[in-house]
Amino acid sequence: MTKPLLVIYATIALDAIGIGLIFPILPRLIEDVTHAQNVAFTIGVLAALYAAMQFAFAPVLGALSDRFGRRPVLLVSLGGAAIDYVLMALAPSLTLLMVGRAIAGLTSASISVATAYITDISPEDTRARRFGIFNAMFGIGFILGPVLGGVLGDHWLRLPFFAAAFLNAANLLLALFILPESRAPDHGRLELAALNPMRPLRWALSMRSLLPVIATFFVLSATGEVYGVCWALWGHDVFGWNGFWIGLSLGTFGVCQALAQAFLPGPAVRLLGERGAILMGIGGACGALTVMAFATQSWVVFALMPVEALAGIGTPALQSLATRLVDDERQGQFQGVLASAMSLASILGPLVFSTIYFAVRDDWPGAIWLSALVVNALAVPLVMSLRFRAAASVAAPQSK
Repeated sequence: MTKPLLVIYATIALDAIGIGLIFPILPRLIEDVTHAQNVAFTIGVLAALYAAMQFAFAPVLGALSDRFGRRPVLLVSLGGAAIDYVLMALAPSLTLLMVGRAIAGLTSASISVATAYITDISPEDTRARRFGIFNAMFGIGFILGPVLGGVLGDHWLRLPFFAAAFLNAANLLLALFILPESRAPDHGRLELAALNPMRPLRWALSMRSLLPVIATFFVLSATGEVYGVCWALWGHDVFGWNGFWIGLSLGTFGVCQALAQAFLPGPAVRLLGERGAILMGIGGACGALTVMAFATQSWVVFALMPVEALAGIGTPALQSLATRLVDDERQGQFQGVLASAMSLASILGPLVFSTIYFAVRDDWPGAIWLSALVVNALAVPLVMSLRFRAAASVAAPQSK
């Protein structure tokens, strides 16, 4: 494994730890600054604000990484995340919390730029495996982040945010001093039109071969939003979990997800093909969501986590496929478009799921997982419509 890969993997793990730190205590922080009891919808609004800024600016930052290189854009995104956590740690009001989330969303290019970085330095036959490790490192971050956040939050509500700011600052220094550039910058003049957030989207949406992949990313990302918005609320309402147990449950899921994504994507693709691997992941998620909806004992949730972790098996195959659909000159732009599609899902997902949870919380909190199952199932016909070999041969010439 090359030194740049190790640095990128470490960067993603630290980023995930920083994100995971705040999950167990975010509901309590919002209750503290708003003095409200049911904060599900407010959590959804904050998540949607973050995603709206990401939706608008991720394609721009991806295009800028194609022009100026991956490294400087990654450094800006990590700096923005550190500022966001400091603001949230000090925030005396909901308004300042929203400002912090907007700043983080504006600069949140770390995942898409890191994906483009791996594409730059990886031959096609190694990308699925490397993306599997990439996702596993993110999962490892969630092993440590939520557990640490729950423990720290039980001591002082603001402490996890200071810890997240410190980790992102360390992440920034790691990239600044160790990470080399993976792509030679283009020293030509930057056209202002390249900064139009809709330009990369229009380019991607004009290519029919890209639409099913973009739509699949959108649906799966929308489903994933339910966990960040509703997990802590559901765990507290149904099982009486405190910050430690919420963090422990998220950390345990991180272990299962990291193991699944590190070791299963390669064999799954070889045995089932890319389409079969993605469908297997969707099936595992749907099965686990069904049982979670009716769970009344917390041990059931922990027992289900290996099945739920199967949802991550198809993601590396889908990511590897996506990198083959455009030429090397458009990788950053296309990864930005995918990040933008996922951000759009992150705008709608939190608003929809938080509204649903607000409505069902008093009568049946578990119903939120059945709503996630319905959204997840929408990906099945999209995956069935994918034409893997044809897409790669058609889209690349058109993208030049």
